[in-house]
Amino acid sequence: MAGTIHALILTPRPAKLLPFAHRIPHFPSKHAAFRFNFQLSRSISKPVKACQQSDQIDGDGKKAHNDSGSVKGLSWAKPLSNFVANNFLPLALVGGVALGMANPSLGCLADTYSLSKFSTFGIFIISGLTLHTGEIVAAAQAWPAGIFGLVSILLFTPYFSRIILQLQLQPPEFVRGLAIFCCMPTTLSSGVALAQLAGANSALALAITVISNLLGILIVPFSISKYIAGGVGVSVPTKQLFKSLVLTLLIPLILGKIFRESFRGVADFVDQNRKLLSKISAVFLSLVPWIQVSRSRSLLLMVKPPVFLVAIGMGVLLHLILLAFNALALKGISAVSGGSRSVFSKEENANAVLLVASQKTLPVMVAVVEQLGGALGESGLLVVPCVAAHLNQIIIDSFLVNFWLRKDLSTDSTKVS
Repeated sequence: MAGTIHALILTPRPAKLLPFAHRIPHFPSKHAAFRFNFQLSRSISKPVKACQQSDQIDGDGKKAHNDSGSVKGLSWAKPLSNFVANNFLPLALVGGVALGMANPSLGCLADTYSLSKFSTFGIFIISGLTLHTGEIVAAAQAWPAGIFGLVSILLFTPYFSRIILQLQLQPPEFVRGLAIFCCMPTTLSSGVALAQLAGANSALALAITVISNLLGILIVPFSISKYIAGGVGVSVPTKQLFKSLVLTLLIPLILGKIFRESFRGVADFVDQNRKLLSKISAVFLSLVPWIQVSRSRSLLLMVKPPVFLVAIGMGVLLHLILLAFNALALKGISAVSGGSRSVFSKEENANAVLLVASQKTLPVMVAVVEQLGGALGESGLLVVPCVAAHLNQIIIDSFLVNFWLRKDLSTDSTKVS
């Protein structure tokens, strides 16, 4: 055996070992010969492996590339899985729109069972489950910044809907949809998540998010009546809209919070599975554009692509205007309220307010459109440009957060040097 091992080390030609194995009479098949060669190679010391060639031939006379193939598979699968995990919400929304365009029959069937109402209920149940009381209390120190954020979200930025309505675009539902979107409270999760990523005051961002959505139930119907409905010659059922928002938004939010505070195991489970719950919420949210697009597919196909691109550009422009408005307002208030000693001058507070005050929520907008019953136009045409605007604001703010992080990193490196 020692001589055989020595010969193998000196002349490592595995291609000739397999025919030798086939000549042994007690080997019943080529598979057994392959197992014999594999076991023998494992019993030999490491120098044998170092001398083997990469194009080793198996029992069937084919090159063995299993290891390299698996490595190549992992090399592209891991970045893809990371991309999906990091962009799950935008991909889910785009996927819902694409599915509605490709196969509207399933979405229409889901609409007959009012699946969108159940999905909205589920979104706010999850919001209540993930709501920490301590985080809201911690934002009390920055209450002036929080008040500005609420005023900007619910009173200042809805006024831009009048400017949007001055645009002439066909179909008119695209313009009205973006105008309604402008009257909405801030996003339920995106703003807080981006604030946490940026190292901003996430407790302040969360407080503004929760309070603006609660107050939005009261203020949104009146904003739509004042800024939008009068301009198109229709009336909005304010009482019915308020009742519906309470049932579909406020009650599930309170129920989720009650479950969290009443059962310790629920709170622990939620905190340990936040990523999973956020993905479930994203799936619930994606059901809404899927159903709306499925219902209005025939109308969407009638819209010319240039017009649709203009609507998307309008959503991008709207978000950039809101960012610029809030940034300038924060700078001005900081200058007149104490300069560097003001709560507005603290970067973590200013960044948190800027993010959440410049975003608008899609679920509340969809709930409002559902209750309008076509008073302002076809529901699908109202929602589609807002889905694009929702995606655009997440993408734009992601670049903004990345810019802040790079800026902080360069500042830290300069201090160290």
